[in-house]
Amino acid sequence: MSMTKLAIDGGTPVRSRPLPPNFPGAVYYGKEEAEFASRVIHAQSPFRYYGPNLQGAVTALEDAIARDFEVPYALAVTSGTAALVVALKALGIGYGDKVIVPANTFIATAGAVVCSNAVPVYCDIDESMNLDPADLERVYDDEVKAIIAVPILGNPVDLDPVLAFAKSKGIAVIEDMAQSCGVRYKGRYGGTIGDIGAFSFQMNKIITSGEGGAVVTRDVKLFERAVRYHDQGLLRHRDRYGIDSPDETFAFSGQNYRMSELSGAVMLEQWKKLPTIVANMRKHHNRIVAALQAEIPGIRFRDCPDPDGHIGSNLCILFPTAEAASRFNRALNAENVTASLLYGGKPVYMNPSLYHQRTAEKDNFPYNYPFKRPVTVTESMCPRALDLIARATFIPLSPLLTDKDADDIIEAVVKVHKALHVVV
Repeated sequence: MSMTKLAIDGGTPVRSRPLPPNFPGAVYYGKEEAEFASRVIHAQSPFRYYGPNLQGAVTALEDAIARDFEVPYALAVTSGTAALVVALKALGIGYGDKVIVPANTFIATAGAVVCSNAVPVYCDIDESMNLDPADLERVYDDEVKAIIAVPILGNPVDLDPVLAFAKSKGIAVIEDMAQSCGVRYKGRYGGTIGDIGAFSFQMNKIITSGEGGAVVTRDVKLFERAVRYHDQGLLRHRDRYGIDSPDETFAFSGQNYRMSELSGAVMLEQWKKLPTIVANMRKHHNRIVAALQAEIPGIRFRDCPDPDGHIGSNLCILFPTAEAASRFNRALNAENVTASLLYGGKPVYMNPSLYHQRTAEKDNFPYNYPFKRPVTVTESMCPRALDLIARATFIPLSPLLTDKDADDIIEAVVKVHKALHVVV
C-alpha cells in the first residue's frame, strides 16, 4: 500500500468519490417493492384490516417474521418507537415505574420509556458499546420493572447475564433491535430471546419502508396486550392469534400504531432480501477486520460477545483518546471513507430533554412521580460511556460494497493510521 500525503493535507484521496450510502435496505429497493405497493394502490385497499380488495400484505409480513425468526407472535406497527411503546405497554409499564436503558443508544429508546409514562435510568456500557451487564446491580432498585437491551449497529448484546439478572429480580427484558435486525446471539435471533422484542424499519435501518416497525414475543398474553394497544384497545381477527374467547373484561384503551398495507407491501419484499443484505455486510466486515489486524498490530475493535452473530453493518474502531478518534475521523473522511462518532460522541442522557428531564406534560409528568429513590441525571453518571463513546469510530459498511470498495476502506484506514500514528 502506497504511503502518500493525506488528502486532508492536500494529497490525493484514496477514493475519488464517496462509498455507497449507508441505507442498507433502501439501496436494495427494486421492482418487487414497487409492484407490490402498486397492487395495493390498484386494489384501493391501503388499510390492513378491510378494503374492497384486501391484499393481505401486513398479515403476510407478520407471518414471514414469525416463520423466519422462529417466534410464534409478530405484530407490524408504524415505527420502531411505536414498537417500543407497544412493548412497554404490553408489559403494563407506566407511571411510577423505572426502566433501565443503556447509556449508548438513540434518543428514541429512552424517549419511548418517557412517552409510556415511566422514567429511564441509565446503565453504563462496556467495550462492546452495548449495555454492561455488570453495571445492572448499581442502577437497579425495586421500582425498576424492565431492562431494555440495545445491540448497537449490528453488534449483539451479551444477553445471558442480562437475562439472569432480570430473572433474579423478577423484571422483564425488552430487546430494542432497531439498528440490528438479523443479529443473532448463540444461534437465536435477537428480539426473540427476551420477553419481547422491538424492531425498526426506518430509512437508515437494515431493511426499510421509510417508517415502520414490529413487535415479537413468545408470550400470548403479552401479544394480546400488544395487539390491543396498537389498535385502539381492539382485538380483531382473534382466530388468527388462537384467542377464541370473546371476553372483553380486560379490554383497555389503546392508540393507533397500525401498519398500512403500503408499508406492509414494501416490507414483505424487503424482508425477503434480509439474508442477502446481512451476508454481504458480514462478508466485507470480516474481510476488512482481518486485513486491518494484519496491517496494524494492536488495532482495537469493539468487543463482540458472539462473533458468529454480528451482521457487519458497521466497523467500530476504539482509539486511545477522543482527540485521536477525532483526528482519525477528519483524515479518513477526506479520503472519501465515511467515519464518525456515534450520537455526537455523547451518552444518550446528555440529550437536553433527557438531561433536564423535561416533557410536554402537565407538572412534568411522568418525572414528577415521588420515587423512593429519586432519578437524577449527571454528566459523569456512566463514566465508561462518557469515555468510550467519544473515542469509538464507526465506519458504515453498505451491502452494496464491492471488493474494490472494501480494499479502498482497508487502504484508507492503513494510510491514515500510518500517517497519524493514532491506533495503539
